[in-house]
Amino acid sequence: MITRRGVLLFIPAIVLHAQSTANVRGRLRQQPDLPPALTTKEGKVILLDGDQDTAGVLRDERLKDGDFEANGHYVAPDRFVIDPIHTRSLFIWRNGKKLVITYWCDVCAIRGWTPGLCRCCQQPMELDPRDPALKDTEPSN
Repeated sequence: MITRRGVLLFIPAIVLHAQSTANVRGRLRQQPDLPPALTTKEGKVILLDGDQDTAGVLRDERLKDGDFEANGHYVAPDRFVIDPIHTRSLFIWRNGKKLVITYWCDVCAIRGWTPGLCRCCQQPMELDPRDPALKDTEPSN
């Protein structure tokens, strides 16, 4: 049986967890026998996890060893869960600029958020990092 006192003690933990959003940045590690991880500039290895579409981005070889950043929360000191793909929580740094990771089909002019085939023409989507301030329909150039 749960008492009122037990519930009241549990509520601050929920609130604290909800407020503990963070970001991580480092080199994206992709090895076939290991889970995706970041190596921070301090040398700390942080295992990454997320939804299925996020996992697809983490395995995209075009991002391997890139300067990668993700928003989410820690579930352990060395384990980070990335926010769902629809929240646009995955970034790469290029030339000192933070760019959101997106994918683009030149044939159909369709933007996606995870690698794979275009949902229209079934051609591979191209990696298209872009300014996070742009709307989904605006061109990157």
